[in-house]
Amino acid sequence: MYAPEANLAFKTTTKLLDALRDFADEPSWAQIDSRFRPVIVGLSRRLGLSQTEAEDVAQQTLSEFVRAYREGRYDRTKGRLSSWILGIAHHWAVRARRRAGREGPMPAEGLASVSEDPELRSIWRDERDRCILARAIAALRDQSDVDDRTLLAFELAALRGVPVSEAALQAGMSVDQVYVAKSRLTRRLRSCVEELTAAFEEDA
Repeated sequence: MYAPEANLAFKTTTKLLDALRDFADEPSWAQIDSRFRPVIVGLSRRLGLSQTEAEDVAQQTLSEFVRAYREGRYDRTKGRLSSWILGIAHHWAVRARRRAGREGPMPAEGLASVSEDPELRSIWRDERDRCILARAIAALRDQSDVDDRTLLAFELAALRGVPVSEAALQAGMSVDQVYVAKSRLTRRLRSCVEELTAAFEEDA
């Protein structure tokens, strides 16, 4: 149903970590990067960093993860990967703010573990969900059995909020066909989001 490059996105974080025992497994390394990088960037932006600073934080965070993993310093029995990466990202974000001379505390400063801060965890979940939705929409577009007109009608009516009658005109479909497309692809999108969320969160 999905294109080969999209299938890896549905691999659980646990399986990706297992695959990373082979340091030459570039697709799995790339998938970890693409899974967490946009979440870290979004988190950093929400913490008051510029786009450039946020991208630097993401690069530093993922580079530190790679080093720690290859040195055997990441212990999966002591916590979830997402919590561990969140802690690293928070550390680099705090340093970036201090280098820029910005005043005021950040969420979780002073806590032994960033996972104890509900505000920070909420921001992480929001950014994770936003990224998962974007990936789910991209995966839906890659499905070979979805024709262009049906996809256009769905995007107009379901994602952009265009009235069904206008979506039908733009897609060259009847109003009934647009309703069918909207219903069918909404179900698929919801299922895709659930699969991606489960894959992202299974890391223990």
